[in-house]
Amino acid sequence: MKESFVLVCLVVLLAGCSQVKEEVKTGEGAFADRHMKNVTQLTFDGDNGEAYFSWDGRKFIYQSNRDGYACDKIWMMNIDGSEKKMVSPDHGAHTCSFFFPDNKTIVFASTSHLPGACPPKTGLPGGYVWPLYPYDIFLTNADGTGLRKITDNPKYDAEPVVSSDGGRIVFGSQREGDFDIYIMNSDGSGVKRLTDRVGYDGGPWFSPDGKKIAWRAWYPENEEEKAMWKDCMEKDYIIAVPLDIWVMDSDGANKVRLTDNGATNWAPSWHPDGKRIIFSSNMDDWHEDIKKFGHNFELYMINIDGTGLERITYNNTFDSFPMFSPDGKKLAFGANRNPQKPRATDIFIADWDE
Repeated sequence: MKESFVLVCLVVLLAGCSQVKEEVKTGEGAFADRHMKNVTQLTFDGDNGEAYFSWDGRKFIYQSNRDGYACDKIWMMNIDGSEKKMVSPDHGAHTCSFFFPDNKTIVFASTSHLPGACPPKTGLPGGYVWPLYPYDIFLTNADGTGLRKITDNPKYDAEPVVSSDGGRIVFGSQREGDFDIYIMNSDGSGVKRLTDRVGYDGGPWFSPDGKKIAWRAWYPENEEEKAMWKDCMEKDYIIAVPLDIWVMDSDGANKVRLTDNGATNWAPSWHPDGKRIIFSSNMDDWHEDIKKFGHNFELYMINIDGTGLERITYNNTFDSFPMFSPDGKKLAFGANRNPQKPRATDIFIADWDE
């Protein structure tokens, strides 16, 4: 899901920070962030993630457990961090929010239709594990009124992203015994499955013109991996697996793999030019002594034909959930850059210098 994938920010460390914008200093010289200037922290309370621009570039919608909630709610704020307001129900877990192009309607995944303040976390194996809660997808007015459910699935439906014409929603779902990418009309009708390989297909994102979809994927190759994946689907969880960035046409045709490095490459979204994808990866955090990739995720950019890979951030902790403003002048992302909250994720914004 676009929400915190296993390897990130599951632990909340509250810190007493003042509610003001704060410019964050980055590295220098060869280890300075590329193309990013005036990096500024926008959230200071709780754990925060997946801040996505409105289509007019004036607001963010994001998820947070701020104000002491035990699971995430959906919040909105101006892009300077002001006027934070909760726009989801205060009951249930919520994730993966997005604006419609009219900026008057929002979509998100939620368990607010189910009993319990938050979904139970029992019965999961140890280690980095992502529970697949029984989310359904909801629409509301931008002020949080007019809640309406548009999917009806006892398993996981989440990760909705709206096309630029407002007519379609692409999302991730566990509805047919596997984890796949689906597309539907914006009212929930006409659901169509776009991926069909056994394994994980998630985090879909429309290109600016709505003609293509980027996503992350992993497919089991041997009997041990297949048995593990079968257990995940039966017990509704996912463990940390390598992921690669893929691109396909919005009807599911012409699937192309962009990365193949054994690392966890995820959270893809598009540059407004429609020719490049920005994503998060731990590809440069290889530990030779244990033959494993570490937990330091950075931002990278790649052309949609798989060429031109460029590292964007140089930071000793987690950077992910990138999204460009519609005009390409700003970049939002989630990061654990605040030294006062080293285990919590906050929302940052930067000016983009092409």
